[in-house]
Amino acid sequence: MEPKIIEKLFASFTELEGAITKARQTFKTRESVPEGVVRRLESYDTILVKQRTLAMALCEAIESKNWDEVTRNVTLINGLSAMIRDDAKAILTAISTSEDGLTDDETSNFC
Repeated sequence: MEPKIIEKLFASFTELEGAITKARQTFKTRESVPEGVVRRLESYDTILVKQRTLAMALCEAIESKNWDEVTRNVTLINGLSAMIRDDAKAILTAISTSEDGLTDDETSNFC
C-alpha cells in the first residue's frame, strides 16, 4: 500500500469525526431527541477510536510486510465503517418516516 492510501484513510476518519460532530449539533437543535440517538452517536465515537487504533496497527503490519495482518485490519476497519453507515441510515430513515420524531424503540436497534 502506498502512503497516499494511508493518508486518505486517516483523512476519512477526520471526515467521519466531522460528520458525527455535525449530527450531534443538528440533534441539539431538535426538540426531544431520544436518549438512544445520543448513545448511538457516542458509540460512533468509540468505533472511530477503534478504527484509528486499527489503522495504526495496519501501518505497522505494512512496514513488517505482514500481509495477513494487513488484510485483517483492513477488513475490520471496513466492517466498523459499515456498522456506522448502516446505523446512521437507520436513524435517518426513522427520522424521515416518523411524523412525531424518533421514539426510544426506533433508536435502540443498533449500536
